[in-house]
Amino acid sequence: MKKATIIVADDDAAIRLVVGETLRQEGWHVLEAVDSIELKKAILSGEGDLVITDVMMPGGNALDLLPAMIEARPKLPFLVMSAKNTLETAIKATRQGAQDYLPKPFDLDVLTRKVRELLNQNNTIADIPAPEIKVEDENLLIGSSSAMQTVYRIIARVVPTDLTVLITGESGTGKELAARALHNNGPRNAAAFVAVNMAAIPRDLIESELFGHERGAFTGALARSSGRFGQAQGGTLFLDEIGDMPLDAQTRLLRVLQEGEYHAVGGSKVIHANVRIMAATHQDLGELVRKGQFREDLYYRLNVVPLSLPPLRMRGDDIIELAEFFLKQASRSGLPPKTLAIDAATILKSYSWPGNVRELENLLQRVTALYASDEITGNILAGELPKLSDFSPHEKQHSTREQTPKNISVSLREHLDRYFAAHGNHIPPDGLYQRLLKEMERPLIEKCLEVTEGNQLKAAKLLGLNRNTLRKKITENNIQIP
Repeated sequence: MKKATIIVADDDAAIRLVVGETLRQEGWHVLEAVDSIELKKAILSGEGDLVITDVMMPGGNALDLLPAMIEARPKLPFLVMSAKNTLETAIKATRQGAQDYLPKPFDLDVLTRKVRELLNQNNTIADIPAPEIKVEDENLLIGSSSAMQTVYRIIARVVPTDLTVLITGESGTGKELAARALHNNGPRNAAAFVAVNMAAIPRDLIESELFGHERGAFTGALARSSGRFGQAQGGTLFLDEIGDMPLDAQTRLLRVLQEGEYHAVGGSKVIHANVRIMAATHQDLGELVRKGQFREDLYYRLNVVPLSLPPLRMRGDDIIELAEFFLKQASRSGLPPKTLAIDAATILKSYSWPGNVRELENLLQRVTALYASDEITGNILAGELPKLSDFSPHEKQHSTREQTPKNISVSLREHLDRYFAAHGNHIPPDGLYQRLLKEMERPLIEKCLEVTEGNQLKAAKLLGLNRNTLRKKITENNIQIP
């Protein structure tokens, strides 16, 4: 049986040597090329059964030369290597016709596995019309860690398609950013990207919000609405927090996904749904299916392409890259320019980031606005992350959401979950908003009076209240002054 010949093109002799030796040990012939000119010459002369090429080489960018080489050899598979590990590179490699993309440095076992896969598959290139890559979107997803490279490869593969994508990940990992990257670089990017948070819509308004309504369809429907499906026609509808969608609304959404059409609330006209669906959740939908809280058939309809975003604590050096990006972003928005001290970078990388990228962004905006020094030091960050010292090195590496310090929102949500669970299938008594404010108000005022040693003037200033307002609240809450 004829051995396959693999062309390895890279101007780095060390990489050609290591890759070449690895491939020869697997039983393949290897032909080396040191620049784009040699690569193109070998391909046009009919050499090679597969090409492994770096992007940046003497003689021209390999990605720019790919279309011409593929036109000459349409069944020749290309595996692209690049040290520029960005989403843009992954998408461009796929758009230009490469079958796969490997970020440098890469595992040699992964390389040989991909080579086997490409040699064994049908390598006819599909002619997929695709818009130009939006370079400004490169900063939507930032990071060169191996965890993010997996994300980039999936996005690059799915971009030219209309497949439904289910994006999962903890809160703050950038699920909407991933959806926008898919939309902005895909064939529907000339139309709208419409994002809707399912957790923020009142239960009885979900169908109207999604599918629109006719005038007079219900009390308060004073005008016709096209709904989110109507707004997204020809584009993308992003359903965030899909796990919070009620079962009856899930049934209606499933019908749209199956039949491709729907009716507005109170309407009889059939509307064709020309929309690409993307959904996201921080919950385990599989577990919700097992509990009967999410439809199994809808789950499989949504989970055509699963895309899991890694938590920030799993992304290593991406933390510093993201931090520097957020500092530049803050400077462009009018805040003073800042740099990170070495000890600050150490603290950022050792923290577990329960709020993920969003928490990092908020932290850097806060310290940029509040501290006058040009350099953000470890002491500044230690003051903003006071419980960092509570974690041992082992806990920093293996912490979970339960092990990390909780902010007020997280603690309040857990309290509410327990409160509602205590009522079983019944809704708590009316007036919850005011009761909750009262519960928060009393300990807050007591604490401020405690730290100011009963000085109501100082406590009012600390709280940001008028002194008379504070005195009134002390009386209403029957608070004892220290």
